[in-house]
Amino acid sequence: MSITSTHICEAADRLNGFVGYNTKTGRHIVRFSEDSFGMDVAEDSIAPVSEFVWRAEGAGTMTLERQRIQLLLDLHIDDRLNLGEPLRVYMRRHDLPEIVAHRQPLGRSPA
Repeated sequence: MSITSTHICEAADRLNGFVGYNTKTGRHIVRFSEDSFGMDVAEDSIAPVSEFVWRAEGAGTMTLERQRIQLLLDLHIDDRLNLGEPLRVYMRRHDLPEIVAHRQPLGRSPA
């Protein structure tokens, strides 16, 4: 079976966990509960991993950002994050541009 951009986008939307920006270390960190971030992570920086990998471009258009996926791959917790083969193929294919898609964020519902 060939992997299409649709498969890659679906795989990105199935990623698990949350990412927050740690101001003390100046790095993004991943946790698997929204409540497990420390005081050095601003609540407004916490996002589901499935949204973190997408960069908003405007008018509903978003780019699936390889740099952010690489940050996740570097953690070596692929199974917990649910980083599947479609995303690995996407990361290997630097000869193709980043995927740009029309999509709605899947993130948390407003409180």
